[in-house]
Amino acid sequence: MTASTPKQQPLAGRIALVAGATRGAGRALAVALGGAGATVYVTGRTTRDRVSELGRPGETIEQTAELVTAAGGEGIAVPTDHLEAEQVRRLVARIDRDHGRLDVLVNDVWGGNPLLDFDTRMWDVDLERGLRMIDLGVRTHIITSSIALPLLVRRPGGLVVEVTDGTARTNRGFRENFYYDLAKNGPIRMAFILGEELKRVGAAAVAVTPGFLRSEEMLDHFGLTEDTWRDGIGTLPEHWALSESPAYLARGVAALVADPERARFNGQSLDSGQLAREYGVTDTDGSRPDVWGFILAEQAGETPDVTGYR
Repeated sequence: MTASTPKQQPLAGRIALVAGATRGAGRALAVALGGAGATVYVTGRTTRDRVSELGRPGETIEQTAELVTAAGGEGIAVPTDHLEAEQVRRLVARIDRDHGRLDVLVNDVWGGNPLLDFDTRMWDVDLERGLRMIDLGVRTHIITSSIALPLLVRRPGGLVVEVTDGTARTNRGFRENFYYDLAKNGPIRMAFILGEELKRVGAAAVAVTPGFLRSEEMLDHFGLTEDTWRDGIGTLPEHWALSESPAYLARGVAALVADPERARFNGQSLDSGQLAREYGVTDTDGSRPDVWGFILAEQAGETPDVTGYR
């Protein structure tokens, strides 16, 4: 592309809502959709004026909206608690009032990491703590879909993207914790069920997952940055060598949204590696990490070489 060649924007004129876009995969997804030309409503509870109990100062929805606009789209920040149906109704009413359409709904609300009690038996986890994880990872998605889908199905071709951890093929085993297992398998099943209902009206639903995500929170936890993350190979958790930036999944999802034949994936769950192979996208360093493919090979009794999965 030369300096005089206009940037291609396959999603110009499309309206997207990324629920849970403060940081990590949600922010990257919003920016990638904006880079493809979409108008993106970004939501979350951490703003320049208020940090939620799970938020971090300096990671706000206003920042995300600015990044969307800088990427070439239009970012619109709307503070929203997706556990509060009335707030979601006001959000969707605003989108309807502004544009009269919604083409893409990305359900990325999570925020449950501080609640994790891995390797802890269900009955040893504080009940309210466990239910909070279900609220954040499943109930928010249900509330948002219930209220937003009437607008999304107004025109044919709409797409729901459920962001989770794992796919139907990778989550057949135990996911280390009762509540986490439910919270992350719920969106996979939701995409399948919604897909059955949406295909009758010309729309579709897909669940997507990153691999080993190098989110801002993860990098900070290990004292690394996106420039120095390789320093952790060999000393940090297993599969760190196959970790990926949030942009990797986002690029794949943006390509999926722009694909006129995307309905062929209706009801399925796809990982970032699959999306990369399907659409020819890469991570920011030009690689194509496939941690889920590596893990499946290990589970099958193979001894895969990491270099063959990056």
